[in-house]
Amino acid sequence: MNWTSAQLRSLSELDRRGTITAVAAALGYTPGGVSQQIAALERATGRKLLRRVGRRVELTEAGRALARHAERMLAVEAEAVAAVERTRTEVTGVLRVALFATAAAEILPPALRRAREAHPGLEVRSRDMEVDDVYDAVASGAVDLALGLDYPDVPIPRDPALRIRPLHTERFALAAPPGTFPARVAAAGGHAPAAEGGAEALALDLGRTGPLSWILPPPDTYYGRAVRTACRRAGVEPSVRHEVTDTAATLALVEAGVGISTVTDLMLRLRPSQVDVHPLREPLERHIVMIYRTTAETHPTLTSLIPLLQPSPAPPSATLS
Repeated sequence: MNWTSAQLRSLSELDRRGTITAVAAALGYTPGGVSQQIAALERATGRKLLRRVGRRVELTEAGRALARHAERMLAVEAEAVAAVERTRTEVTGVLRVALFATAAAEILPPALRRAREAHPGLEVRSRDMEVDDVYDAVASGAVDLALGLDYPDVPIPRDPALRIRPLHTERFALAAPPGTFPARVAAAGGHAPAAEGGAEALALDLGRTGPLSWILPPPDTYYGRAVRTACRRAGVEPSVRHEVTDTAATLALVEAGVGISTVTDLMLRLRPSQVDVHPLREPLERHIVMIYRTTAETHPTLTSLIPLLQPSPAPPSATLS
């Protein structure tokens, strides 16, 4: 039968996601484009693959049968492409990467510089996405590799078809308007005061934040849930006055004195800010991870970029209190 990978991917994603709108968002198509792919696949098979039920569509028995095999066919195709690519003496081709703002600013640029030197035939195309969407972008085949975030308390989904590889671990601290905790004074630009017991002795308990206003992402995000979980474990319910997902905007609000938030070294490097940064006693961490399909892990374009995706070493922090 004369069908294409794009048609099979559209059907597979429709089986996985349930709506044409969701498939379009995952694959970067318009809803009309997805419908056209499915219609072309119906012509190729000579069978109805979808039926309309009220205002939605669902797969027919033939559609479900083909969808079950589509993922395996796409995996075999990916393995074949990788095998052909490995016969080349130099790395060439296109690698599609999805990443979130911090990774786009701090991790990808040096990796691309190193890639140009080591593999001039490799073309990397990147997409800046909401961090919670990058996992689905890899799962759907919209991108080949993604940089994402994984939180121990709120882990991203695990799928045998996807590989999640840790890249870097960051521990969160607390960003507060200058002087919020006057007993632990250290404004940005100063040095951490000496104290018996070192940084651990200076660490702040989340329980002390109870009366303060917070600036956090919404509770339906992985980051938002992870911080709320840590606060509740410390016996405090964060009073979130501003729901913000953008790191630079969050730091600007903290600097303006309207609330506190959690930060990491990479986040602080996005926007130099006049805030106090306090180590936290609670082990609140995030893992920057690489996500890619297991069928692509031997593909030369992927294996050539992975070793280059290391965050630049953070300069010695002068903001910790």
